[in-house]
Amino acid sequence: MQAVLETSAADGFSLWPVDEYKSHGYLGLDRKLTPAQVGTAVMRIADYNCAGPEEERAPCPADPLGTFLQGLLTLPDLLAAGGFRVTDNATSTVFVEPGCCNGLETWRDWLKVLEPGGCCYFGHDPSSVAERVGDVVRLTYDVHGTGSSPVVELPAEQVRTLVAGAQQDLQDFLSVAGIWAEEHLPAHAAEVTAALARALDLASAR
Repeated sequence: MQAVLETSAADGFSLWPVDEYKSHGYLGLDRKLTPAQVGTAVMRIADYNCAGPEEERAPCPADPLGTFLQGLLTLPDLLAAGGFRVTDNATSTVFVEPGCCNGLETWRDWLKVLEPGGCCYFGHDPSSVAERVGDVVRLTYDVHGTGSSPVVELPAEQVRTLVAGAQQDLQDFLSVAGIWAEEHLPAHAAEVTAALARALDLASAR
């Protein structure tokens, strides 16, 4: 189980160093990211929150950096497209893929799956589902897809361990992102780090 962030082409972004991504994909978030990969992740999260309802927008800053960070630093509800992806490393079979309309800000839905009778959908195309059935959690890659879809059942306690590991990866990413922000965005480091924590639902202990 890996925390992944949706990525796309940087389109000439130049406010800080980023990796180049030419097409849609996912970036795993953990402590092992390079500075350019951390910069990419911060850029994608900030860009995803650039637009917001008119009534939620603060007055637009005059500088390009302030304008780009405005949504991230001011919107009350932040989004981070992606989620927790589940892959069998031995066969490279994916059992859960974050779909459209799924975000890392809702990763705690996995905790609901672990409750008796728990069930959660993770977007669409594919429509991945995790559901608690007795003492196991059934993972279905695409419950609405045509033909056969990869399905696996794992002990609930094993899934609990996987979720805890992915949560720790998110926490580790936030730590390295805080260090990155101090170097690349010193005037906004504390605000950016706090905003990332909110976007990843790590702002408070649960």
